[in-house]
Amino acid sequence: MVITFITIFAIGIAAGVVGAILGLGGGIIIVPALTLGFGMPMRTAVAASTVCIIATSTGAAVAFLRDRLTNTRVAIWLEMGTSTGALTGALVAAMVNQRVLFILFGLLLAYSAYNMFRTRKEHSRPEVVPDAISRTLKLGGSYYDKALGRRVEYQVTRTLPGLIIMYFSGAAAGLLGIGAGIFKVPAMDQVMGMPFKASSATSNFMIGVTAASGAVVYFARGDVKPLVAGPVVLGVLLGAILGARLMMRMPASKIRLFFMPILAYTAIEMIYKGVKWW
Repeated sequence: MVITFITIFAIGIAAGVVGAILGLGGGIIIVPALTLGFGMPMRTAVAASTVCIIATSTGAAVAFLRDRLTNTRVAIWLEMGTSTGALTGALVAAMVNQRVLFILFGLLLAYSAYNMFRTRKEHSRPEVVPDAISRTLKLGGSYYDKALGRRVEYQVTRTLPGLIIMYFSGAAAGLLGIGAGIFKVPAMDQVMGMPFKASSATSNFMIGVTAASGAVVYFARGDVKPLVAGPVVLGVLLGAILGARLMMRMPASKIRLFFMPILAYTAIEMIYKGVKWW
């Protein structure tokens, strides 16, 4: 029992570090580890994962907000699309062919992975010209990059396409029961022209808000098991704080290289699921 507790705690630390650095929440590690490694039911694993996403967001958010890495204006703008999409996804989940959705979202992720590889170096990215909404809402920002040793100023563009993508990413979360961070980071980085670190930090902030609404349902159903969720949350909180500190000091190009295989793997996995069920 003690060994199991310590093992789950260690998995939580790893998930927190990865989740904080990449803005994904850590569910991509927690769910497979609990279901495949410990034979737990999917609902118990997903419930623990949802709670751990809140922990990742909370643990990392303090550091990212303090260093002004999180763009709260962008987060509030995009959360309108994500929340609406999540609600739509939950309502129409039983009426939509999920095989098609898996393939479509898989192809979207594969394209994002390719585009991220193509623009993996910050200096190869085109200059970002803010659109009218971005200028009106003052969505541009700046942060001090400890890895570069200088302040990075940036602008935000294509705010409407970004909002539409967030709507579909929220719908995917509601339909497929997945975290939307895997869509949010590429959308902000590739579509809206934000630096990768600001995208990851803002995604961290947003996924906590999205997960909090879902966690209420899992708590009400009794799916959150304290002996499972407890060590996961403790580990994730510690890992998220470590991950946030690591991310500040890592070059953006290395974080991209870390993110791309996860993006490509998730894309292949989703396409495979869609084709397998055909």
